[in-house]
Amino acid sequence: MDRLGACEATHAQAAASSRAAPHSRRHVASVALAGCLLLLLSVSQPPKAAPAAVVPAAPSPEVAAAERVDHRAIARVLSRWNPQLSEAERVRIARAVTRYSAKYDLDPELVTAVIVVESEVRPGARSPSGAIGLMQVMPQMLAPLGLVGNSTTVESNVEAGCRILAENIQRFGEEDGILAYFWGPRIRGGSYLERVRAARHEVRRLLVSS
Repeated sequence: MDRLGACEATHAQAAASSRAAPHSRRHVASVALAGCLLLLLSVSQPPKAAPAAVVPAAPSPEVAAAERVDHRAIARVLSRWNPQLSEAERVRIARAVTRYSAKYDLDPELVTAVIVVESEVRPGARSPSGAIGLMQVMPQMLAPLGLVGNSTTVESNVEAGCRILAENIQRFGEEDGILAYFWGPRIRGGSYLERVRAARHEVRRLLVSS
């Protein structure tokens, strides 16, 4: 019997009781009415929904790439462009690449390609305009970025370069963001992008075959 039927049965029983005992008719009717109301209210209450399962967000392709590429593999391919690096230097550069690629949500293959194009993996590289290091960062750019340290060190230089590259990509998209790393916001040509693409392709090829 459902709850509505039970309510009707309760009301019928109350009516029968009231005919058998007239002196308690009002009391019995009140009790039956209260019981019916409780049953109807319980029917009208919707069941509580089960809490939604929390699904963890999938990592971005850049973070997934950073987790997939081991720094030791990057260290092995760096000698392709600078065979004069010692093993310790290659490992130090590769660790900085994987660390700051992950921190700034960048593909480590792209960061390695930018290093190849900018400095040919020479930590002490200096340009006539004053850019220095692996990613050819202008020293005066560190303070506005909120970065501290000597921009000539591997870690500070790679972090600054990754920060600038990531902000450019967020602002302009990947292709123009890469071009803006070289030109600044006033892009005046696309040859730099083609050089980075070619270096990235070679980095990927070497990583797969290493």
